[in-house]
Amino acid sequence: MVDLKNLIEITKKIISREDVKYIVGYKKGTYGFQIMPAFAYTPEDAEEFIYSPLCSKNLAVYTILEEKLPLKRGEEEDKRKIGVVVKGCDSRAVVQIIQEKGLKREDLVLIGIPCRGVIEPKKIEKMFPNQTDLIEVIENDNSEYIINIGGKTHKVPKNELLSDVCKSCEFPNPPLYDVLLGEEVEITETEEFSKINELDEKPTEDKWEYWKEHFERCIRCYACREACPLCYCKECMADTLNPQWIRRSVNLSENTAWNIMRAYHLAGRCISCGECERVCPVNIPLMELNKKIERDVKKMFDYTSGLDEEEKPLFGMFKPDDPEDFIL
Repeated sequence: MVDLKNLIEITKKIISREDVKYIVGYKKGTYGFQIMPAFAYTPEDAEEFIYSPLCSKNLAVYTILEEKLPLKRGEEEDKRKIGVVVKGCDSRAVVQIIQEKGLKREDLVLIGIPCRGVIEPKKIEKMFPNQTDLIEVIENDNSEYIINIGGKTHKVPKNELLSDVCKSCEFPNPPLYDVLLGEEVEITETEEFSKINELDEKPTEDKWEYWKEHFERCIRCYACREACPLCYCKECMADTLNPQWIRRSVNLSENTAWNIMRAYHLAGRCISCGECERVCPVNIPLMELNKKIERDVKKMFDYTSGLDEEEKPLFGMFKPDDPEDFIL
């Protein structure tokens, strides 16, 4: 568990600096167990900051939502830094955006938190239906959560509530940070692509039926796009009318085009935070698409996204000795 007193003290210290505009962290939401983003502009604001296994949201998305309004005559641009609390996957997202020149490292202050995994909100809602407004969650140890519901304590094996992406996470420790809170998490070997490999073994017809069932449910709300820190194009291809890459109709054909297009847009970029799948209102297993492409990228290019800010993006580099064996 993160020492909350230390988190608040560090946040207060950083926000007191003249070169920092604000810090994005977590605070208790307005309903039940939900956690929401918190913005600290003053040391007093930092008193609301918390961190728990419920802090699943990837806050890196807010680094690219900073509004740049036109300056009035004689007004100078505010060049102060933005602070962000980052877990392992959040930090990888920031690294990837820096690689792509979407952010500058000197414009950020990163408070790193080694992550032992986050609770999947949909799982806890399913386990305790109609009781979410009474839930408080405390991580006990590496094997179970203690959940307090209306004064009654429940012990739940951690594996039953842990987000699926966390079960196969290879990078729980932030690769990039300015301050690290707590000790780094020991990395254990995981079967990261076991589910993808199992799906690949099915006949083509069965695979299509599997994805057809999911894509038919898509309502094209684009929540996956809005939650993803790597979906930061100023104009999305889904919104382009000239040329129109995909129609706005909600049907199987256009839904399939949208989901596959977005998955390929994240090739060599996805950092496996699972935010897209977490916010999907119709429960499409979007990470299975992302993981398949991630596996293929590793196999063909020996490349992993979001680890080194000095490295070039996968499709922004060229190696003369690349054998290109995958080209038919």
